[in-house]
Amino acid sequence: MSWSRLRAGLTEADLARSLPVKADKIVEWESGISQPTFKQAQNWAMLAHIPFGFLFLKAPPQDVLALPDLRTVGGVAPAAPSINLLDTVRDVLRKQAWYLEYLKEQEQAPLPFVGKFSPDSRISDVVAHMRKTLSIDALPAQKNHDDAMRHLIVAAESAGILVMRSGMVGSNTHRKLDVGEFRGFAISDRRAPVVFINIADAPNARVFTLAHELAHLWIGSTGISSVLPASKRKEEIFCNAVAGAFLVPEHPFRNAWRTVDDWAATLPDLAAMFHVSRLVIARRACDLGLIPAAAYAGFYRAELEEFRQKKGSGGDFYRSAGARNSKRFSLAVVSEALSGRLLLREAGKLLGIHPAKIRTYADTVDE
Repeated sequence: MSWSRLRAGLTEADLARSLPVKADKIVEWESGISQPTFKQAQNWAMLAHIPFGFLFLKAPPQDVLALPDLRTVGGVAPAAPSINLLDTVRDVLRKQAWYLEYLKEQEQAPLPFVGKFSPDSRISDVVAHMRKTLSIDALPAQKNHDDAMRHLIVAAESAGILVMRSGMVGSNTHRKLDVGEFRGFAISDRRAPVVFINIADAPNARVFTLAHELAHLWIGSTGISSVLPASKRKEEIFCNAVAGAFLVPEHPFRNAWRTVDDWAATLPDLAAMFHVSRLVIARRACDLGLIPAAAYAGFYRAELEEFRQKKGSGGDFYRSAGARNSKRFSLAVVSEALSGRLLLREAGKLLGIHPAKIRTYADTVDE
């Protein structure tokens, strides 16, 4: 009980308020002086985000991040992963495992682009192959940052990649993902490659993260990314370079930059020229050594803070579920459910929605 409480970042007072019981009871239960009722133990497990059966183990299970951790800041490894990151990775892996079985039944051939290159390949070769595979010679003119993101997601899903996006664990609005911990991750698989984007990040920054994670698939690399300019890991440096070259080609960018006097004031013009956000332009300038890393970091923090200060509605439920699950994965699940080959209950568990809403969800995800 102590392990599960501390793992979830809860104090005795937190649990006491939520159960609700007196704080002394929490201390008594953890020390073995007394025991909770069956219902109280169930509520404890729910609040601590663990399976109920974990409370009956003789020793706490080991929390292991199921994907390689590629995050570094200045060469220093990050702290232990949070429960929210652990549970997000487990959820995505569970969905991928189901999708792999589905593809086997469909006799899906392996995707030739996954792992075609390595971190020792020429960046220009990887970028050219990504553009050819995704049928994107250059990003079209965009009305806003969402357009660029949407365009790239559609291209990636059409190529066979599951693109999942969320800023919380599952559909639990009380379990927000921390962009300071990670910005995305990639799962390299020849049949069911997956990219996950943490949308707790500033919207302007997400398209770079998506391009970065796609680059991971092209070099056959799986792992959690921070996508930071200061990363010292070879894979992260390479994928940052590929993402930058994919979104903003170096030579025309350097030519345009030569006319820049006030870089911050010129960002909107350059963003319009290359059809990306101002933040992507700043990031490209940073990666090419045209502005100091500290200047980019300050600009990024301002963008992130502006995004966090905006008060938005909860959003459309079905649209959020579609982003969280990926359109390609969603269509596979609902087609199996509506054909009777998959129980609605199981489809609901996979998609994180109520079984009764599967038919309505099917109509919205196919739009």
